[in-house]
Amino acid sequence: MRAFAELLDRLVLTPQRNAKIKLMADYFRTTPDPDRGYALAAIAGTLTLKTVKPQVLRQLALERMDEVLFRYSYDYVGDLAETISLVWERTPGEAAVPADLSLGAVMHQLETAGRANVHGLVRGLLDQLEGSSRFAFLKLVTGGLRIGVSARLVKQALAEMGDVHIAEIETLWHGLSPPYSSLFRWLSGAADKPELDMPAVFHAVMLATPVGDNDLAALDPKDFAAEWKWDGIRVQLASVGGTRRLYSRSGDDISSAFPDILEAADFDGILDGELLVGGTMRSNRATRSFSDLQQRLNRKTVTRKMLEDFPAFIRGYDLLFSGGRDIRPENFLTRRAALSNLIEKAAPTHFDLSPLVPFSSWEELDRLRADPPDPVIEGIMLKRLDSPYTSGRSKGPWFKWKREPYNFDAVLMYAQRGHGKRSSYYSDFTFGVWTESEGNQVLVPVGKAYFGFTDAELEVLDRYVRNNTVERFGPVRSIRAEAEHGFVVEVAFEGINYSSRHKSGVAMRFPRIARLRTDKLPRDADRLETLLAMIGAPQVGAEPIGGLEG
Repeated sequence: MRAFAELLDRLVLTPQRNAKIKLMADYFRTTPDPDRGYALAAIAGTLTLKTVKPQVLRQLALERMDEVLFRYSYDYVGDLAETISLVWERTPGEAAVPADLSLGAVMHQLETAGRANVHGLVRGLLDQLEGSSRFAFLKLVTGGLRIGVSARLVKQALAEMGDVHIAEIETLWHGLSPPYSSLFRWLSGAADKPELDMPAVFHAVMLATPVGDNDLAALDPKDFAAEWKWDGIRVQLASVGGTRRLYSRSGDDISSAFPDILEAADFDGILDGELLVGGTMRSNRATRSFSDLQQRLNRKTVTRKMLEDFPAFIRGYDLLFSGGRDIRPENFLTRRAALSNLIEKAAPTHFDLSPLVPFSSWEELDRLRADPPDPVIEGIMLKRLDSPYTSGRSKGPWFKWKREPYNFDAVLMYAQRGHGKRSSYYSDFTFGVWTESEGNQVLVPVGKAYFGFTDAELEVLDRYVRNNTVERFGPVRSIRAEAEHGFVVEVAFEGINYSSRHKSGVAMRFPRIARLRTDKLPRDADRLETLLAMIGAPQVGAEPIGGLEG
């Protein structure tokens, strides 16, 4: 446990991407099985522990300290695992952690524990473990490491450890499970590469780079095709040898939420596209917003009513495999012709082809980008006509050119501490705008944001929260927000839609704090009517649905 705890500590305190990769690669290289496999699963988010609930940890903490003192401590620290690790006092006479209490041993005890003895087991482990190891154990069982490491970064560390290409790791990833013994034996040279029984495996997707200043000036428009960038989620549909799987762009298996897509995939191939809700162009029905799609994401099962109310489909972007043939080395035009042929024969209710956007100059394309023909379009994709389909993000073959974000001025209303390096700062903010209620002007919350500001701006925000708190609700602070006294921020976001799940009636996508408006008083912030005007008229037949942020 000590080595795992030290790895987590160092990852939290290491901001550089390459340094994080080296830390993980060195740990995987020097740590024995199954410890490194469980560490990999914990960091990558593939470890599932159902035996220990947060309520169990709270009950154990209250056995050792006063309830009011615990609530004050939790409020100050802002993280359950960190709070318990700091306040826990061993039973008098308990020894420190034995040298052989490894991560694998801890996991074995947790996985074999019955419901009746979970309390005793966790209590005993907390008594045995020392400070940093206790914290690592608690983060492990609560499932929220928050160490600034993505699943892809972990895969890159594995690739570095075994001196293999990351695409090989990603192809194997969903066919293996913790503690990944066969994966590590291969990467360490002790065994051959694992062979998967499942043919419909995930393949690393090709990513686009944002268009920067002067990026297009040196490029010839004739060398590129343009497509609309639709506001859904990027997916990969694998239908191979009778096995069908739907993956997100990061390789997560989301098949269970979209059985209708899998049932309609009566072809052999691997398709890259955008998952959307509504009707395909081939069925002459409107494409609906990301908020509608959100109703089906992250669900393990879907009801018949949900299938009817939120019909899903894929808008095809590219084709990786046609039948059993790998066509990724072919150029874009060749792959698109094969994709068009596949979709023409596929179910028109569940598949259509992303249309090309005709243009002759970058200026013309820029005008189209600024005023797209559909509210579900968030920009333009540019693809070189001669580009093969390669994994990862390399500058040149593909570009994404998004619309300018929406902006408005809002007033900070609530704040909560962040996690990891930000656990001592108030960095998660709820903001609101003005509206009329019973003849009075009141603030109504419209969204949440926890990024977009610099470290120096975070210091300013944190200081304001501490000096202007009016109420506390557990870890949340209510901030002074009046017409003449409050903190105004400029919020940028990518899209907005009606929402029946939120008090304001709106939900926005990817909100972030773009600027601190210390030059404005709260009375000068925007009104709810301003946000509603950004949505425009509701789509015919679309119900007002909840979105991402509230």
